[in-house]
Amino acid sequence: MTGGSRWDEAAALATRTRDAGFSGILWTETSQVPWMQITAAALAAPELFFTTGIAVAFPRSPMVSAAVAYELVDNTGGRFRLGLGSQVRAHVERRYGSEFARPAARMRDYALAVKACWRAFNREERLAHDGEFYQLSLLPPDWSPRAHDLPMKLDISAVGPIMCRVAGEVADGIHVHPLHSMPYIENRLLPAVAEGAASAGRSPDDVDLIIPVFACPGDTPEARAPYLNVARRQIAFYGSTPNYAFQFDDLGFEGTTARIREKMKAGELDTLGELVTDEMLEHYAVVAPWDELADRLLDRYRDRASRIVMYLTERAVRNDPTDQARWGEVAAAVRAG
Repeated sequence: MTGGSRWDEAAALATRTRDAGFSGILWTETSQVPWMQITAAALAAPELFFTTGIAVAFPRSPMVSAAVAYELVDNTGGRFRLGLGSQVRAHVERRYGSEFARPAARMRDYALAVKACWRAFNREERLAHDGEFYQLSLLPPDWSPRAHDLPMKLDISAVGPIMCRVAGEVADGIHVHPLHSMPYIENRLLPAVAEGAASAGRSPDDVDLIIPVFACPGDTPEARAPYLNVARRQIAFYGSTPNYAFQFDDLGFEGTTARIREKMKAGELDTLGELVTDEMLEHYAVVAPWDELADRLLDRYRDRASRIVMYLTERAVRNDPTDQARWGEVAAAVRAG
């Protein structure tokens, strides 16, 4: 997982990532749009697989998202899949100046509109999407991209039951939130996905799980400390969202979100991570010596994830490049497993 960078930095990261033994890179969208960085990375390391996790959907027309993804799939030989997310109301309305109302229903219509565009690009059918939020019916030949027959995949980020049902109904995969536990996946996410899939006559097995992981390796407590410090703070930051309070409450950590928000209101941002205990980390992170990390990742995610994404690795390697080879060994072992 990585975020914004210059194009030359994205190309260099891709080369290092490929040489280390990883299978691909996931791009977030925060301070930059991801498309140009992915292009630079794909030119530098065409063997890698790329995805957005996620690109923000609602500020873009479904046609724009569909066209960019279609071009990336074409030029990477099928080694790209589009990950979309709703973002939160404040960003969509106040930063992007776009509409946010009823995000789950809007995302459902958005995903169907994107897929309608892809079918039209492939000349399978005339563009004719007439949804609740989006209506698309014009695609003259001169404005249609060059057709290809490579597989197109659309994934959406989902946390709550309504968006998980939408993913089960219309998406090819789910970007699971970094703040997750296995009880959450088993007891909340998967049942909602199955419900959505059943409503569309699909199998829940048709929906891939792309799961970012707070992996914290190190052979001594001192070596693990930098990873753990970042993981604790990120878990607290995500857990400050009121809609995510159930992630703590379900496991018996009631009131954690309220305590985090109290610290934030008091301006105690540097100590947020102190509220994330070792017991919490057992659920929300994978902490292990280097030679045990791959097995721990496989034990937790082998039967669930189609792809696991290392949340902390890029930042850690940037700070200490000597760990690149170790991360590569973990990646190779996970892929082999």
